[in-house]
Amino acid sequence: MPAERLMPDNESRMLIDMVRDFANNVMRPQVDEMEANSELPREVFRQLGELGLLSLAYPEEYGGGGQPYEVYLQVVEEIATAWMSVAVGVSVHSLTINPVYAFGTDEQKERMLHDMLGGTQLGAYALSEPDAGSDVANIQTAAVKAGDQYRLTGTKQWISHAGHADFYTTFARTSDDGPRGLSCFIVPAGAEGMSFPPPERKMGLDSDTVGQVVFNDAPIDADRMIGKEGQGMSIALSALDNGRLGIAACATGLAQAALDCAVQYSQEREQFGRKIAEFQGLAFLLADMEAAVTSARATYLHAARMKDAGKPAGKLASVAKLICTDAAMKVTTDAVQVLGGVGYTKDFPAERFMREAKVTQIFEGTNQIQRLVISRQLLAGH
Repeated sequence: MPAERLMPDNESRMLIDMVRDFANNVMRPQVDEMEANSELPREVFRQLGELGLLSLAYPEEYGGGGQPYEVYLQVVEEIATAWMSVAVGVSVHSLTINPVYAFGTDEQKERMLHDMLGGTQLGAYALSEPDAGSDVANIQTAAVKAGDQYRLTGTKQWISHAGHADFYTTFARTSDDGPRGLSCFIVPAGAEGMSFPPPERKMGLDSDTVGQVVFNDAPIDADRMIGKEGQGMSIALSALDNGRLGIAACATGLAQAALDCAVQYSQEREQFGRKIAEFQGLAFLLADMEAAVTSARATYLHAARMKDAGKPAGKLASVAKLICTDAAMKVTTDAVQVLGGVGYTKDFPAERFMREAKVTQIFEGTNQIQRLVISRQLLAGH
């Protein structure tokens, strides 16, 4: 059943109703087939853009929805209950825009943000590399100044929307000064010298196309650098706080979908002449699943409300990412258990939910990295 929500105003309540209607009528009828065929649902993203759902967390003056994170994240969660790959795509797209909004000049914002937030474009976040996942300071992709351009050479890996995006928020090394040698660029799709090897064959999220982005002496105009030379590390980490909240909301929506699947099945399946929901052992399992989902939602909403209030939210974003994704892994695994043998088949979505949950503990910083971030910030305050 749909999550009970306490929205801040009537506009946001209507927004949630619109998202649920879109999820039921547009996304759910096609998710199984498109996931089975590993198709990126670009048409679904186009429709989300038409509804204004790709730009919710950004100001209206640039074409955004002007919604607080408390509302934006609940929209992402609702999308995830229907189609996790799409929800992750929405979160990634929002993440790609943050550097321009937070660090761009007024001229760059005016030139770029309207198109980025217009609903027709889809972004990619090109940070990770084959030898630089959590270790962002080890990025090797190089950007060499050449007149009024930079020439980019290197390989990015694990990039959502690779080969499909309209722009790539890319981090490259402009000097050998360790973490202070990184810079941020907005690379347009179709730039000379860019190529895309075949996408990864993944365990789940098959409609979230992920692959490498290869730069071979790709020319990028200098006015597409965001911030200053050497500011890339702080830009990347700032944007990742937002991305971690997005993934926390995605994971919570996935867990809610798994819980709903398990509850429905338990009320239909009979054994020993009774609905299996009537057996206390299973009913208690469902209760624990509900507690996990409710706790996850409360955690990311607390972080969102602190962010909306202008208070530091980096540590809370890591807490939310950790709690929500661990909850998703547990709840989806328990959902398969509730369904028993059929839960292990592709006739029911529980097995897909379980496969999709695993990667939430890995991307946007592994949960081990989140514990490192949390502990460092915690101890730095004492």
